[in-house]
Amino acid sequence: MNPLISAASVIAAGLAVGLASIGPRVGQGTAAGQAVEGIMRQPEAEGKIRGDDIACIYGLDEVMAGELVEFEEGTIGIALNLESNNVGVVLMGDGLRIQEGSSVKATGKIDQIPVSEAYLGRVINALAKPIDGRGEISASESRLIESPAPGIISRCSVYEPLQTGLIAIDSMIPIGRGQRELIIGDRQIGKTVVATDTILNQQGKNVICVYVAIGQKYLPWLR
Repeated sequence: MNPLISAASVIAAGLAVGLASIGPRVGQGTAAGQAVEGIMRQPEAEGKIRGDDIACIYGLDEVMAGELVEFEEGTIGIALNLESNNVGVVLMGDGLRIQEGSSVKATGKIDQIPVSEAYLGRVINALAKPIDGRGEISASESRLIESPAPGIISRCSVYEPLQTGLIAIDSMIPIGRGQRELIIGDRQIGKTVVATDTILNQQGKNVICVYVAIGQKYLPWLR
């Protein structure tokens, strides 16, 4: 095969898969499936298949939107994109052992996680599984991931200040306990440090702090 044609096919397949990872009805469906198959036929581009953490499933005709599915090697996924002939599943794991033709089964459960006060002080992944090496977490209740937010009327009013522990911020910017505050700025200027210092400053003040690390290496947060 002409090297230029081969390279062009890999680039086109990569663009189609990239569009498939953006969201519903954008480059998904048959085109994305053909793109994945095209990449699988290119030995130099095999690693790109798992880059977007999206799997196209065939045969689960009655799966529900947001339902948890389980692959035969144990990886859990969430069915998000329901097409007429396939289902787009987001993998909640590395999926390194998932191969073309692997079997997957529907669990009948909408994406939900267990909730309990025992989670306070623990480090967990996106499926509420502990990753800090301190054992399992017991919980008797669960809550849907896609739960509606409380309405304005049912929320408590913001009447109590929240101190960050940083004099420059506390003296110039009033922050109320329970309000939303956006921290914006360029990279590597200390946005995360401001957030973590604020969390540390709430010790002993009856404030529950939850830090969500998206796209970060989890090892540093185990401390």
